[in-house]
Amino acid sequence: MSDKPLVTVEDLEVEFVGPEATVHAVNGVSFTLTEGEVLGILGESGSGKSVTLRALMRLLPRKKTHLAGRVEIAGRNVMALGEHGLSDLRGPIVAMIFQEPMTALDPVFTIGQQIVEAIVRHEDVSPAEARRRALELLELVQIPSAKRRLDTFPHQLSGGLRQRAMIAIALACRPQLLLADEPTTALDATVQIQVLLLLRSLQKELGMAMIFVTHDLGVAAEVSHQIAVMYAGRIVESGSVVDVVKRPRHPYTEGLLGSTVHEVPKGARLTPITGSPPNLAALPPGCSFAPRCRYAEARCTGEFPPAVTLGSHLGYDHVARCINSQRVGQPETAIS
Repeated sequence: MSDKPLVTVEDLEVEFVGPEATVHAVNGVSFTLTEGEVLGILGESGSGKSVTLRALMRLLPRKKTHLAGRVEIAGRNVMALGEHGLSDLRGPIVAMIFQEPMTALDPVFTIGQQIVEAIVRHEDVSPAEARRRALELLELVQIPSAKRRLDTFPHQLSGGLRQRAMIAIALACRPQLLLADEPTTALDATVQIQVLLLLRSLQKELGMAMIFVTHDLGVAAEVSHQIAVMYAGRIVESGSVVDVVKRPRHPYTEGLLGSTVHEVPKGARLTPITGSPPNLAALPPGCSFAPRCRYAEARCTGEFPPAVTLGSHLGYDHVARCINSQRVGQPETAIS
């Protein structure tokens, strides 16, 4: 794994401007990713995970979206790219696996045609050679009867096979960075595991960097080298998988761990996070999680807490944005 940053994101902000309100979907997100590394982004629905991924590829609606900050991928300033530059970026540099393959795949073209189109657009090869590569890709993602599936339309495939086909399309131009937007959410448990193991295997085999978005802590821990926890459009905790999962230091991360069945004994009672996420069109001035936090005190509502570095593991700083980070995870008696 190289130490050279493949992805650098600094103070990324995404606002959706409407006639009645402006939604602050992503608020000052920063991270780096090196070649061959996997970053898991974890959080509830509406926390800004998917919007962050789409911002990296500039896939958000231009007229209603305001972008700010710095995004650099493979030496390219993504924010400064025009349409031609973005077209060259998408495919050979960055590719994306979307959450719902049935809406992401084009229903009027076969799987083979969609893979061939991507290869011919970005590489100087004939349609025949591109079709041969398409067959190799379907075999790579372990689609049975791959040759026959080349001429199959998306609606003729099961959910699991559609997801594998979409992975094949994403890999068609050998991207340096793969963005996976909750790629197992729409699948049943058995197929989820199969797709997850496939992605992990392909990432290692092809040496790609990957950003894996999920709300499932077990999935994030399974595929990632480092984890970033998002809440209300901000990264509130980040670090190695071991630090974030085993030693959470933000109340929101602790709440996610307490409300999941991952590594919980059978029959144990889960502890849900009370309350609801904030309105992104009217974020509070202080910590956005304060209204739902058992550690909250008056100063939490004053200003957004600064980042606190709590240690380092496997080269990743363990960082949390909480003024009470040292108290998180302590028994209830130590909090009162």
